[in-house]
Amino acid sequence: MASLGLAEAGAPVSFSQEAWARNAAAYETIRSMPFNAELAAGTLPQGRFRHYIVQDAHYLIGFGRALSLAAAKAPDPDAIVQFSRAAQEAIVVERALHGGFFRDYGIGPETFAATPLTPACDHYVCYLLATAYADPFAVVCAALLPCFWIYKAVGDDIFARAAPGNPYRAWIDTYAGADFAEAVAAMIAATDRAARDASAAERARMHQAFTQATRLEWQFWDSAYRDAAWSL
Repeated sequence: MASLGLAEAGAPVSFSQEAWARNAAAYETIRSMPFNAELAAGTLPQGRFRHYIVQDAHYLIGFGRALSLAAAKAPDPDAIVQFSRAAQEAIVVERALHGGFFRDYGIGPETFAATPLTPACDHYVCYLLATAYADPFAVVCAALLPCFWIYKAVGDDIFARAAPGNPYRAWIDTYAGADFAEAVAAMIAATDRAARDASAAERARMHQAFTQATRLEWQFWDSAYRDAAWSL
């Protein structure tokens, strides 16, 4: 998956290449963590996946808002369209994926609305929204990129090793699919374009944002595996 960010031999190193290399160990931790290992094997308990899918649906609402704010800050019409469409897809396309699992698990609108965001989900959503409101466009792109890129990398990895008859096949096929790969490649390209116009200080802030979002990706999955909730 990291090959999406690679340039041809002799080409300057892009922001995405640098960011992925700096966070490669974190990605390996995410790839091999119990949640994803058991998801690939099809042995992840339904309760843990149910916890995850409900929180992911909450998260995508915030993610869609952050993408919309990125569209408002975009420097040109093409970028406005790209991020506006990404916001729409985060709500519409992935809601369809969640809807199938919600039906299977008997999760209705009232149950979903009554389920609070966990600390991990709340932290991630608040971080993305705060960044989208307060930071320059390039930094916002860097904060949004891990959700795209890491999901695609994990989806491809799990697809390659998924057990036959995996009960989570719909999730796997979505994130290993060609449509999502196209969206990820476009997000990497947009982030690299933004980085080319960024100052050295702003590029450093982009790296901080990418790393923080990567940490929050891990925390989100780990929280679902532990069925973590507020203690008060």
